[in-house]
Amino acid sequence: MAGLVALCLLTAATMFLGYANKERCTGPEFNEWGRSGPAYQERSYGEVCYSDIQNLWIGRDIDRHTFPYVHGGIDEDGSLYGGVVEYPVLSGLVIWLGALLVDTDAGFLAASALLMAPFGLAVAWWLGRLSGWRALLWALGPPLVLYAFHNWDLPAVACSVAAVFVVHRWTSVPLRRRAMLGAVLLGAGFAFKIYPGLFVLPLALHVLTSGSRRFDVKGALQVVGVAAATVVAANLPFALAGFRGWLASFQFQSDRQIDLSTNSIWYWGFRAYTGSDEFQAVMGVVSPVLMLLSFALACWLGWRGYVRTGRYPWIQVSAAMLCGFLLLHKVHSPQYTLWLLPFFVLVSVRWEWIAAYLLADAAMGISIFRWLYLAMEGEPSGIHDGFTAQALMIGIWGRAALLVGLFAAFLAARSPVDDDERRGPAAVDGLAARTVALPGPGRRRRGGAGRAG
Repeated sequence: MAGLVALCLLTAATMFLGYANKERCTGPEFNEWGRSGPAYQERSYGEVCYSDIQNLWIGRDIDRHTFPYVHGGIDEDGSLYGGVVEYPVLSGLVIWLGALLVDTDAGFLAASALLMAPFGLAVAWWLGRLSGWRALLWALGPPLVLYAFHNWDLPAVACSVAAVFVVHRWTSVPLRRRAMLGAVLLGAGFAFKIYPGLFVLPLALHVLTSGSRRFDVKGALQVVGVAAATVVAANLPFALAGFRGWLASFQFQSDRQIDLSTNSIWYWGFRAYTGSDEFQAVMGVVSPVLMLLSFALACWLGWRGYVRTGRYPWIQVSAAMLCGFLLLHKVHSPQYTLWLLPFFVLVSVRWEWIAAYLLADAAMGISIFRWLYLAMEGEPSGIHDGFTAQALMIGIWGRAALLVGLFAAFLAARSPVDDDERRGPAAVDGLAARTVALPGPGRRRRGGAGRAG
C-alpha cells in the first residue's frame, strides 16, 4: 500500500509540473473575452507552453458557458458554433464543467486540470496494482509533463486502464462478467476520445477463447453488445436533445482536411499535394482503410499467438492496434502519447523501444511549436536553417518508424499482468505485493499467500 501511495504522490508531482508548464502561457493581462495577453499566440508557440485547453477557450462558445452540442451545429466552411466541440460527448461535458465557474482562459486551464487530475492519479493506482514498479513509467514519464493538460485525454486513458484492471484483477467473478464491465469502461472511453473503443474487439476475442468449452461465442457477443450499448447510452440524450449539434462533432472530424494542424505522416510526407481536392478525397479513403488493415493484422497475429500458447493476448493486440491508429490516422496530436504510455507499463517491451519512442516524441512535441513560432515570425525554418526543423523531422519520422517496430514488438512481448495471473492469487496485486525498489515484476513477494491492499 505504501508503494501505491508513493506512486500516486509522484504522479501528482509530475502532473503539477505539467500544469506549471502550461500555466506559463496564461495572463498576466486578459482582454474582454478572457484571453491571455500580451502576444498570447507568440508566447504559446515560442515558449512551448501551448495547450488546446487554453486555446479553445475562444471559438467554440466555451467562454459563454454554452451547454455542449444541444444548440449548435457546423457551418458550410466547417466552423463549429453554439457549444459544439470536436470531441465526443463525455469530453464535451468535461469541457463545459471546466468552464462553468470561470471567465478567463487561465481559470479554464486551472479548473480543467483540477477536474482531470484524479483520472491521472487513478491510472497510476491501477497501473501500480497491475504491473508493479513499471508504473513509474507513467508517474515519472516526460509525456505526463508535456501533455497531461494539453487536451482532455486523461479520462479516456483512465477508462482504458480501468478496463484492463477489472478484467485481470476482479478475479472473484467469472471472466465473462469481468469482461462485460471492461466493455462498459471501453464504451465510456469511446464517449471520451474514441480510441478505447478499438480494444473491444481484442477483449471479445480474449473472452471467446477463454471459455470452459471450445469457444465462448455468447460471452464474446455480450462484450461487443455491452460496449455498443454504453456508447449509445452516452450519446443518445445529446442526439435527441440536439441532433444537428451532436452530429456536427462527428462531421467536423470526418471532413477534416490534411494540413499542418493534423501533423500526421500524411501531411509531412505529401505537403506538396495537400492543396489538392483529389488528394484529400483519396486520403479520406486510404487512411481509414490502412488503419482497418492494421487492426485486422494485429488481431490475426494475436490469434496465431492464441493457437501457439492457448491464451489470446488481448492487451498486446490492443497496443499493436493503437500503434496502427497513431501511425496511419490522418490526424496526430502530441498528447496522443498519453494513450500509448500505459501500454509501455502493461506490456514488457524492451527498454530501448521505450526510451527511443519517448525521445522521438519529445523531439516532435517540443520542436513543432518552436517551428511554428519561427514561421509566425518570418524566421528561416527550413531543414537546412537550424536545429528546430531538424529535430522536428527526426521526431516525426523517428516516431513513425518506431510505431512500425512497436507494432511487432508489442505482439511478441509478454505482459506482466498475465504473468501474475498464471502465478495465482498471491501475486496479483502489483505494488501491493512488491515495492517499487524490486528489480522486476516477476519477483515473488515474501510471506503468506493472501492478498494485500
